[in-house]
Amino acid sequence: MPQGPPEQIVLQSLNDYLEIMSKSVFQSGMSWKVVESKWPGTREAFHNFDVHTVANFNERDIETLSQDTRVIRNFRKLNAIVYNAQQIIALDKAHGSFQHYLRAHGDFDSTMKAIRKDFKFMGPSGIYVFLYIVGEQVIPHEEFEQRYRKK
Repeated sequence: MPQGPPEQIVLQSLNDYLEIMSKSVFQSGMSWKVVESKWPGTREAFHNFDVHTVANFNERDIETLSQDTRVIRNFRKLNAIVYNAQQIIALDKAHGSFQHYLRAHGDFDSTMKAIRKDFKFMGPSGIYVFLYIVGEQVIPHEEFEQRYRKK
C-alpha cells in the first residue's frame, strides 16, 4: 500500500460510500497499484458509482463488465459491488441514513462484524480502510494489526 494513511473524503452522497467500498472490494487480494491504474476506467464503467444505477445492474450488465478491460474482471467481485449497492440503499432507508447504520453498532468490533455480515467481499483490512476514508472512528492501526491480521 502507499506510504501513510489514505486520504479521507468529504462525503457528498451514497455514491461516495459505494465508490470507496468498491475500491476495497477490488483491492481484496490484489495490488493497490493495479486497482489504482484501472480506477478511472472502473469509475466510468460503473457510471461514477451512482448507487441506484449500479443497484439496478442485471446479469447482462455484469456479464458485459466481466468482458470490459477497463475493470478488474472478477465476476464474483463485480456481483458483490451490485449487491453492496443494493445493501447501501436498503440500510440507508432502514436507518434513516447510511451514516446512522455505520454508527448504530456501538464500537469498532461490532461495526466490523456488521459490515462483514451485511456486505460481500469486505474483509477486515478493506473495512478498516473504508471506515477510515469515510471519516468513521477506527481503532489505532497498530491495535487493528494485532487484532485482525492473520498470523
